[in-house]
Amino acid sequence: MSFPTIEPFATGHLPVGDGNEIYWEASGNRNGKPALYLHGGPGGGIGTGYRRNFDPDQYLIVSFEQRGCGRSRPLVSDPEADLSTNTTQALISDIEALRQHFGVEQWLVMGLSWGTTLALAYAQAHPDRVSELVLGAVTTTSPAEVEWITESVGRIFPEEWDRFEAASQRKSGQRVIDAYYELITDPDPAVREAAARDWCRWEDVHVSLDPNHTPHPDFDDPAYRMVFATLVIHYWKHAGFAGEGGLLAGMDKISHIPGVLIHGRIDVSGPLVTAWELHKHWPGSELIVIEREGHGGEAMIDAVRRAIARFAPDGSAAL
Repeated sequence: MSFPTIEPFATGHLPVGDGNEIYWEASGNRNGKPALYLHGGPGGGIGTGYRRNFDPDQYLIVSFEQRGCGRSRPLVSDPEADLSTNTTQALISDIEALRQHFGVEQWLVMGLSWGTTLALAYAQAHPDRVSELVLGAVTTTSPAEVEWITESVGRIFPEEWDRFEAASQRKSGQRVIDAYYELITDPDPAVREAAARDWCRWEDVHVSLDPNHTPHPDFDDPAYRMVFATLVIHYWKHAGFAGEGGLLAGMDKISHIPGVLIHGRIDVSGPLVTAWELHKHWPGSELIVIEREGHGGEAMIDAVRRAIARFAPDGSAAL
């Protein structure tokens, strides 16, 4: 079950520094409980489906497209974009600017995939601004996760990984992610385009064990895949800019915040162990394992909706 399709009651662009303007939209109840949705990728942008996860009568639903992607300006693929200013710390600052723009004191934060990494990083930086966390397809973008998704998972997809690795043109001893970073930042547009195409082909492979998997349709769009690949490679190369110890080292800062972790058992690209380790470090969390899904799916989204409904002002409205 989901809530009805709704349109935003307001949209806009918010200047956030470094020449960036982030696209934002608000929907639902202007006077409802504030909730923030963080999209995946990085660089995936927001569609319309996320709004159906919240009861529009009870929530003020806010989302934005992260620096460099979607309708935010400039795109990371534009000549004037400065990749060095696109970091997790900058995104956290952008979220705070958005919170202040709406005059919100505290909000529920919901994230999917990369959005869970950003949600955790934001909560650790501003624990007093987060009332609850609802996280689906959980990641922390740790060095171990990056190594798994770019190298070790090739043991499951050896043919596809060999092509992915060969296309990286990596030097002896060089990480695949570092080789792709050199390609995606190369001055030659043809080199960047080939890297984006090869990267997005691999993205479709490592999520494909889910029986409901279908190829990502936006990867057919050269402009989209360039933005997506550039941001994913940039953030993965830098392990999400989480610093020494990663996000696990900061879990004591949010131990008091109620949270729900929702993860697919057969998520090969992001194994369940990440959500499990977070749960062990987070006394206030609940872990829900979706047995027959991978990196997303209807059952996962249904569990997300139920968790969000549980935290609504009228908890009796839970689905």
